[in-house]
Amino acid sequence: MQDLNNKVAVITGGNSGIGYATAKRLKEGGADVIMTGRRKEAVEKAAAELGVTGLVADQSKLADIENLVRQVKEQFGKVDTLLVNAGITKFFTIEDIEESQFDEVMNVNFKGAYFTLSRFIPLLNEGASVIMLSSTSATISPQSASVYAASKSAINAVVKIAALELASRKVRVNAISPGPVATEIMNKIGLNESLENQLVQNIPAGRMGKAEEVASMVQYLASEEASFITGANFLVDGGQSI
Repeated sequence: MQDLNNKVAVITGGNSGIGYATAKRLKEGGADVIMTGRRKEAVEKAAAELGVTGLVADQSKLADIENLVRQVKEQFGKVDTLLVNAGITKFFTIEDIEESQFDEVMNVNFKGAYFTLSRFIPLLNEGASVIMLSSTSATISPQSASVYAASKSAINAVVKIAALELASRKVRVNAISPGPVATEIMNKIGLNESLENQLVQNIPAGRMGKAEEVASMVQYLASEEASFITGANFLVDGGQSI
C-alpha cells in the first residue's frame, strides 16, 4: 500500500512499541513521518533509525502539545494522518489508588490525547485520518485497571463525537483497541513468562499480539481504502474481548 506518498503523518509516543512500528510502516508507505516522545535521546535514536523527524514533547502538558503543533505547522504545514498513541499503563485497585496516580494516568491517556486532537484540528487537511489508540481494557473491565480503562473508555466516547464534528471537513476519526501486545510498556509493568501465559489463556488466538499488526491497521485507516470508515473502534486483540 503505497498511497501515502507526500502525506504528512504525526505519531505521538512514537519512539517505541506500537508507535515505532507504525512510524516504520507509514514511512515505508511513502509518508513524511513526525514522531514524538518525552525522552530526547530515545526520540532522536528512533528517528535516526527510521529516517523520520523526531520532536520532543510531553503529551500530558498542554504547553508541549501547543509547541508541537507550532513546530509541525512551521515545518510541514498541514497533517494528513494523526495517530494519538502516547499513553501509560498502570494498575491500582480502586481502594488503594492515590490522587497523584489517578492524575498521572488521566493526564497522559485522556487529557493529553484529548488536547492533542483538539490542537491539531486546525492543521488537518480535508480528508485527513485521525486514529486514537484505545485499549480492550475499555471493553473487558480488568481488575486493578479502573483508571486506565476509564481513560480509554473516555477516548472511545470522544472518537464518536469528533467523527461527527469533523465530518463536514471529510476528516475521519477512528479508534484502535489493541489487546495484549508484546511492547516496551508490557515489560515495564512486569511482563514475564508467567504473566504472558496467564494473558494468553484468555486470548482465543492463543498468543499475544505484535506491534506490527496494530501498525497495519493504522496504515489501513490512514489510507484511501478506509475512506468510508469513521467513528469506529477496531479491536485488534486476537478475540480477547469476546
